[in-house]
Amino acid sequence: MNLHSLKNNRGAKKRRMRVGRGESSGKGRTAGKGNKGQMSRTGHKHRPLFEGGQMQLIRRIPKRGFTSPNRVEYVGLNVGELVKLVPGDITPEALVAVGRVSARDRIKVLGGGDITEARNVTAHGFSATARAKIEQAGGTCVVIS
Repeated sequence: MNLHSLKNNRGAKKRRMRVGRGESSGKGRTAGKGNKGQMSRTGHKHRPLFEGGQMQLIRRIPKRGFTSPNRVEYVGLNVGELVKLVPGDITPEALVAVGRVSARDRIKVLGGGDITEARNVTAHGFSATARAKIEQAGGTCVVIS
């Protein structure tokens, strides 16, 4: 077998249909465009999203809500996870040192897991459950503004 003797498989290359070349060609007269109407005319197609004069879907659907550019996002950390990560008092600096959060992150302590020893926790926010668990264990919750 040589490169000059290679051939395409049967049916791999389909010939382009030449339209409008006589009735007996199978695509004569209207050339596959039907009889009358916008799409049978020369040089014109309707624009994208055009729905025949009906109000377009993109304009029918209401625009609801928006994303606030001033939103405040918190990194949620469970009480049980904090106890395992940091020995002693829990502060944002300690969590950054461990590599769990970045210095820019705002931290919210959530109530998942258990805390048995008294720990002083400093964070940007606390859930009611987390606050109750920390204070029940004898610790304190300090909110950073």
